[in-house]
Amino acid sequence: MPRPAARLSLAIAALAAALAAPASVGAQAPFTLAQVHSYPYPTELVAAPTGARIAWVFDEKGVRNVYGAEAPGWKARRLTDYTEDDGQELTQLHFSPDGGTVVYVRGGDHGSNWKGELEPDPMGTVLQRKIQIFAVPFAGGEPKLLADGDGPAVSSTGLVAFVRGGEIWTVGLDGSGAARLFFDKGRNQDPTWAPDGHRLAFVSARGDHSFIGIYTDSLHDLLYLNPSTERDFMPVWSPDGARIAFVRLPGAGGAPDPWLTQTPRPWEIHVADSHTGQGRVVWRSPNTLRGSYPTTQGRANLHWGAGDRLTFLADMDGWAHLYSVPVAGGEAKLLTPHDGMAEYISMSPDGRYLTWAGNMGDGAHDIERRHIFRVGVDGAGFQDVTPGTGIEWTPVVTADGAWLAYLGGGARRPPLPHVRPANGGGREITLGQDRVPADFPTDALVVPTAVTFHAADGVEVHADVFEPRAGAGAGLVRGGKRPAVIFVHGGPPRQMLLGWHYSYYYSNAYAVNQFMASRGYVVLSVNYRLGIGYGHDFHHPDDAGMRGASEYRDIKAAGEYLAALPQVDASRIGLWGGSYGGYLTALGLGRDSDLFAAGVDMHGVHDWTSDAGGRLGEGEWRYEVSPAELQRRADIAWKSSPVAWVDSWRSPVLLIQGDDDRNVRFHQTVDLVQRLRAHGVPFQEMVIPDEIHDFLRHASWMKADSATVAFFDKHFGGAPGGKDR
Repeated sequence: MPRPAARLSLAIAALAAALAAPASVGAQAPFTLAQVHSYPYPTELVAAPTGARIAWVFDEKGVRNVYGAEAPGWKARRLTDYTEDDGQELTQLHFSPDGGTVVYVRGGDHGSNWKGELEPDPMGTVLQRKIQIFAVPFAGGEPKLLADGDGPAVSSTGLVAFVRGGEIWTVGLDGSGAARLFFDKGRNQDPTWAPDGHRLAFVSARGDHSFIGIYTDSLHDLLYLNPSTERDFMPVWSPDGARIAFVRLPGAGGAPDPWLTQTPRPWEIHVADSHTGQGRVVWRSPNTLRGSYPTTQGRANLHWGAGDRLTFLADMDGWAHLYSVPVAGGEAKLLTPHDGMAEYISMSPDGRYLTWAGNMGDGAHDIERRHIFRVGVDGAGFQDVTPGTGIEWTPVVTADGAWLAYLGGGARRPPLPHVRPANGGGREITLGQDRVPADFPTDALVVPTAVTFHAADGVEVHADVFEPRAGAGAGLVRGGKRPAVIFVHGGPPRQMLLGWHYSYYYSNAYAVNQFMASRGYVVLSVNYRLGIGYGHDFHHPDDAGMRGASEYRDIKAAGEYLAALPQVDASRIGLWGGSYGGYLTALGLGRDSDLFAAGVDMHGVHDWTSDAGGRLGEGEWRYEVSPAELQRRADIAWKSSPVAWVDSWRSPVLLIQGDDDRNVRFHQTVDLVQRLRAHGVPFQEMVIPDEIHDFLRHASWMKADSATVAFFDKHFGGAPGGKDR
């Protein structure tokens, strides 16, 4: 007779197979989970340094390939021919100087799980394998392996610099001449070529401090730019190669900051002579919380623009906004005086204007979307280039200045690459439409609605609600009321949108939310404090996370909002989410089982005191933090942890995690299981051997997502599922 774990695995496999077929609860579903997951997901969009040519990556049900297109026809072509869902990422696309070759990295995980080269692993890593750099002809042909390494940068002379083992190497585009360039004590990263391609800037990371270095050739010593005890990074060359701008943060150390009180994190922009290394401060942030170093995508987003102006991102007015400052020094000029944030920022080839993805449009609910905007580095010509109800991101301008390329989709349309005239006029051209399967359920998807409500402490919370269509999931309806589920995003610096998301992880979640709505669930995707999109103060709340879990108030408010809706059965409200969303799901089930009847916790944190170390103030500052203070911090962190609430936890939970997770230790789930079992809390588990935090295989996502829907079906009135333990 099979053991319980074996019975569970068989049950989950059967449920997954059932969900892939067009069956529903009570009424026929208009589409399957496999169909809504079948869209090709685009990433890594880049433009060639000459002409009007672009390349990107399509992930088609786990099969990743490089694609390209060019003016005037803009027909998408596949440049590589990978055929397996093998978990090997394709990232970091670059063109050769003539645009005839595309360089890319294959392997690893450059998301939340880990970064850098794969180290020898005694546990046996299966999915990540080597990280290797390839080159493929744009006109067609076989990819060529250039080297084992990561972080490639292609010079204007056609030499590829890359990182291997914390050192900078170079190799030719034909794969010849691979060699280490120099020895430097630090762990080298971010190779950045001078415009003429003959010198290379890099970051030498040295733990508590870092330098910007310049390599010229073997006959010259390394030059360090104004070295200090501070942390220097993000080198940006001037167009003439005579100077380098970079960001400077204070070095690590000093007296420990107050644990429960936010303190400013000041930063500076420096410019140094690239021949002498002498530098100076160009701009210094105000010593305020809003003046702190930004934590949204791209951080400082430093660029060198025309007219010797540096552009950067800062939160000084309460939003992640763009500014420019003269290289000679002076006041920073606000370029985006509109409520909303900017991310995925790029400079036009001529350095005259910036393009970015932002939620500062003036359309209804545009704060819940992303559009492409542009503005001159002098502040002139602010424009919403892609107004409407779509969601667009990752803008790049072609080298000839004629075309703007970007990725985008909508509430029903899956994301694809697009091009349009760079001046914002003309029609949008969609690329790769033929890669969308004919049975993708575009017309069957619902359009989510933006709503707001307030947490108990008065914080306004934004959310997106997916209302099922009339007749959907009739078997789930009881007394005219439907079950509901809340999706809780991870990060936590994320924002869920009114359509397909610009992160694959959350595009996957959007597909699941659409599928659950098609089966009859009311789905609410909540944007809780700590997330982005609603200003600096919302993104940086007091007493959050291990310091008090203030953001949980927003999750509870979402449950209470749903419970008050006339179409929702208040006794059947569930939670699901991954990573930080898994943490808040577990916290909700533990604290409020009366409100949340079931939940799916994917790779969530469960115990803030486990491995907390320096986060609690231990380690190098132990002498300066009293035992009583450390105990107080540990008490707060413990009460902010789901494991502290197992005594009041009654609702069933499905726990899902890959056991090669290097972001949230797998032991977080192993430990929770023992606690749940000891307290008689019903649980199921799905362990995916050798998978990581952000699953690399499409098959892993399908397995986890099918189990998620089946779990809620079981507990909220659908088909029977696996046995709880």
